[in-house]
Amino acid sequence: MNGLVINLLLAFSWAAMTGDFSFGSLATGAILGFFGLWLSQPLTGIDPMYFKRFWRSIYLALYFVWELLLSSVKVAWDVIRPVPQNKPALIEVPLTVKSDFEILLLTNLISLTPGTLSVDVSQDRETLIVHAMFGEDAEELKRDIKDGFERLIMGVFEK
Repeated sequence: MNGLVINLLLAFSWAAMTGDFSFGSLATGAILGFFGLWLSQPLTGIDPMYFKRFWRSIYLALYFVWELLLSSVKVAWDVIRPVPQNKPALIEVPLTVKSDFEILLLTNLISLTPGTLSVDVSQDRETLIVHAMFGEDAEELKRDIKDGFERLIMGVFEK
């Protein structure tokens, strides 16, 4: 059985035993279940990749929050300035991610970050077109996307 499914079952079991199905109780059950599975992994035979993916997912979420804060401040600062300094541009970013879900996650993370918007994916799924509010340095933006979101997404979904 999949490690995630077992972890969810343990979280719901915890909530049932405590009689509290609130978010806090389910989160506590999920955390306790994760560490229980991690400790018993040699006995249960759960794929060790599950635990790596979990930590990589947490890192991706924290990285997104950090990028969200930085870009929010940058956009807000540009909006309140008397003379805006933005130079909007459409930038073509070559894609390394291949699956539909990975591309969807990448485009959504880019679009949720203030100052950038995923416009289109080419028919061959090799290029992503991004509208950037601060597009004066296209190479830096490409590098940020490739070394940031795309690399972390590939780490979460590697086989």
